[in-house]
Amino acid sequence: MAKILLVEDDVDIQFTVSTVLTKDMHTVESVGDGIEASDRLLACTYDLIILDLDLPRRNGLQVCRQFRDQGGKTPILMLTAKSTIEEKAGGLDCGADDYLTKPFDTRELQARLRALLRRPSDILQNTVLRYGPLELNTSTRRLSREGEEVYLVPRDFELLEFFMRHPGQVFSTEALLERVWHTDKDVSPDALRSSLKRVRQKIGDTNCSIIENLPKVGYRFQV
Repeated sequence: MAKILLVEDDVDIQFTVSTVLTKDMHTVESVGDGIEASDRLLACTYDLIILDLDLPRRNGLQVCRQFRDQGGKTPILMLTAKSTIEEKAGGLDCGADDYLTKPFDTRELQARLRALLRRPSDILQNTVLRYGPLELNTSTRRLSREGEEVYLVPRDFELLEFFMRHPGQVFSTEALLERVWHTDKDVSPDALRSSLKRVRQKIGDTNCSIIENLPKVGYRFQV
């Protein structure tokens, strides 16, 4: 099922929502303030985000706006105790996908999450990904550069595919190891660095302008 980040400072609501979603077989990670949420979103990737509006240190609007500005495309359900049109419009305008007003019935929360998780993502459904001179076919597992076929070992192919499905998004080393090396245990960051070196050589990214290295932050696929 889905990997969900729950950002909520009310411990009772956090416990209730986590319990319900865990029973639905989702994996739930919980944080209680906006800065911690932003840090987690930079380090990890999620299938869905539940984001409270009124948070300590950094409010939900700021967290949402920063995440979208960094290229984050994960669906966001915003929670708030305020039900004014202005508040809802503000949340949706900054990048939230849906809104739920407190207090709420957990059955409505579950229904809204199911709807968000069902929404198709064109880039995630594509079998042929094209960026600049690169064309990657996920069905035939073939990569071509300027029309010429380029061979990648399976893990390198998966790494490039992950980047091409998330253009413009920043991923930390930990996030890439989790999402691309998810079947392996205790994999070293050196494995990622070696894979990146091979991929860059194969796609002609000698100056690291396609897969950018952001010091102390992570990596971004930018064509």
